[in-house]
Amino acid sequence: MELHENWDVVKALFRDSFRSSFHYAIATVGEDGQPHVTPIGSLILGEPGCGFYFERFTQRMPRNLGADGRVCVLAVNSSRWYWLKALFQGRFASPPAVRLYGVAGQLRPADRREKALWLRRVRRVRFSRGYASMWADMDRVREIRFDRIEPVHIGAMTRGLWPAQAVPDDA
Repeated sequence: MELHENWDVVKALFRDSFRSSFHYAIATVGEDGQPHVTPIGSLILGEPGCGFYFERFTQRMPRNLGADGRVCVLAVNSSRWYWLKALFQGRFASPPAVRLYGVAGQLRPADRREKALWLRRVRRVRFSRGYASMWADMDRVREIRFDRIEPVHIGAMTRGLWPAQAVPDDA
């Protein structure tokens, strides 16, 4: 599936996914070849194929990325109303989920723009006690370069939702 032509749809789905669940699932591969999934709420998508996340609480994921930088990110719109509406209508109005495949770069200090984007994302909860302990001091990021999009298909419920789809929905 064409990454650049579908990037706006991907970004909208990631926005809806974050609003409904506050995280994405990022899968890595360990040195032993075993998959490992980590919830990450700080992933921010930018230009087509580019994203970054703040790495602060992860433990196994950095070790895995040191051995193999490949990642798969799953975003799912988990809104209850979104799903109920789709069930009653017999189809989704927009894609419910997508996988992005890519390679994570080296951990590095976040720049001013990245910090500003993060603070903008969490500004609504900056008054909370959890904000200070979890998100106030995010300062190290890891970029991800995505090279492939894989929609999550749910038969007729998702048929024709991607504007530039190279393969049929039933594939």
